[in-house]
Amino acid sequence: MSKTYTTLKGEVVSALQRVSLGVARREFVSVVGPSGCGKSTLLKIMAGLLPNSGGTVRVDGKPVDGPNTGVGIVFQHPLLLAWRTTAQNVMVPIEVLRLPRQPYEARCRALLESTGLAAFANSYPWELSGGMQQRVAICRALVYDPPILLLDEPFGALDAMTRDYMNLELLRIWNASGKTVLLITHSISEAVFLSDRVYVMSPRPGTIVDVVPVDLPRPRTLDMIAAPEFARCVGRIRSHFTAEMVGLPLGASV
Repeated sequence: MSKTYTTLKGEVVSALQRVSLGVARREFVSVVGPSGCGKSTLLKIMAGLLPNSGGTVRVDGKPVDGPNTGVGIVFQHPLLLAWRTTAQNVMVPIEVLRLPRQPYEARCRALLESTGLAAFANSYPWELSGGMQQRVAICRALVYDPPILLLDEPFGALDAMTRDYMNLELLRIWNASGKTVLLITHSISEAVFLSDRVYVMSPRPGTIVDVVPVDLPRPRTLDMIAAPEFARCVGRIRSHFTAEMVGLPLGASV
């Protein structure tokens, strides 16, 4: 699959080139790569939010030719509506998709309970911490029970301790729900900790340069970060990101 843009000056920019990847049902897969390599563009194409320029994107064998209601998306920023409570924010997709409200209100309550947010159902976004806001965004993506969850750097703005907690929370939700998950992240360790496989992308035009299987047992624990297999996977991925590859001056650290 490929994607090109035409700038306002008429210049053609190649964002993605000959990208080929697959995600099996109920698999957790991550994509890592340098800034500007087209990771977020790839996710938006998979979600049907952007058209691709060449090649084919399929979900369950069907071409993606527009927004896919079978896909839930969580972005780096929670994008909650400030004038709506936690529960009202979670219910936004139900209103947009015009689904019957009553059965999904029960699902909303169950999601808030399972993510520790039940006591904050009537709170507004500014009354929640950053991690709590991201949990609301995850609940919003899951409320209509899509089989696929696409995550675009959902924890990138969080501090390290909150990020570790959210990674464990994400694994718990994934294990309980049986969703198919694709995560976009800059964090190599996060990708290895969460995933069954990690796709490594090159600088723009982005393409896949490696696929790294992660053979750590599940359920995952933070203690596994010290395991030799964890270090091996991290080292293999990091070996692709030399200073020259990410566009830094020679001699710069990565």
